[in-house]
Amino acid sequence: MQTITRQFHFPLRRMATDGLYVAVFNVLCAVLITFVFGSGRQFGVNLVVSMCIGIITWLLIDATRLSIWGEQRKTNWFLFVPVLAAGVVAGVFLGSHLAAWLLGMRINITNSFSGERGTSAFLFTIFATGAATVFFAGRDRLLQARAEAAMAKARAEAVQRQALQAQLQLLQAQIEPHMLFNTLANLQGLIALDPVRAQAMLDQLITYLRATLSAARAERTTLGQEFALLDAYLGLMSVRMGARLSYGLELPDGLRDLELPPMLLQPLVENAIAHGVEPNVAGGHVQVTARAVDGGLELLVSDTGRGLDAGPGKPGTGLGLVNIRERLLGLYGERASLSLDAAPQGALARIFLPA
Repeated sequence: MQTITRQFHFPLRRMATDGLYVAVFNVLCAVLITFVFGSGRQFGVNLVVSMCIGIITWLLIDATRLSIWGEQRKTNWFLFVPVLAAGVVAGVFLGSHLAAWLLGMRINITNSFSGERGTSAFLFTIFATGAATVFFAGRDRLLQARAEAAMAKARAEAVQRQALQAQLQLLQAQIEPHMLFNTLANLQGLIALDPVRAQAMLDQLITYLRATLSAARAERTTLGQEFALLDAYLGLMSVRMGARLSYGLELPDGLRDLELPPMLLQPLVENAIAHGVEPNVAGGHVQVTARAVDGGLELLVSDTGRGLDAGPGKPGTGLGLVNIRERLLGLYGERASLSLDAAPQGALARIFLPA
């Protein structure tokens, strides 16, 4: 049977932090003893005595508490009260003798716990220990509340990220059948008119689908991969449209490895062909360009088709543009944008992605 053992790591950093608080607290105690309860003399002596008693008392109590309960577990006060009592007694006894040795004074062990000074030392140590205990307990509760709030926030952000990712995947999945249905509809019409071109288009479609099968379901892709897929898609469309469609892809080498969400540009290219170039009697040219701009990346899809004023070339659902805007909003917030403007000849779609 396998035995699982947990290693205990004593919180030395926590002890060091508490020690700084205790040192400041001891100075305050020396000030009170000297200037409030005393005659204002022998501050140095009172400081040494306060430091010795306070530090030893704190070491005994805090070291015991952290050794038994650690930082994460709640302290059992029913068991902690005896630890406090033993720490006060031992702290007064050991601290007073240590202070006497440091100051070169003699102290009678039998009178350490008797007489007015012994009683005062006990009472003041009990008061100081109680105040310090209340302070540390309150701080521990505050730290624990902050830790729980941070964990709750992290869980909420994780759930939000999962929901957002699921939404983005759903939006991305809508693109693929949208493109596929359009292509198959075109292929169906081409089979009756030109079987040879239909076969070439089917071969190109198979090549395109094979290339996009894994990339279309990835969370991120590179600009080089995105342009390669566009090249395959435009090649597929050029088989169907022949000389009526020409296209160009402009991607600087320095931008090829930039990451971006997949399938952002293809719906824009589809729209340029379906509503701009294809309904145009003379056809047209589709140009896809990527360029670095101040603060981000600009992606341009332009065509020399009918233009925006001519209206849509054929009925559409508007799914492509809505899909892109929702994905950009989910991924980048208001920092990213999509615009569609009229060009001197045709239309121009522009996507801006922040750096």
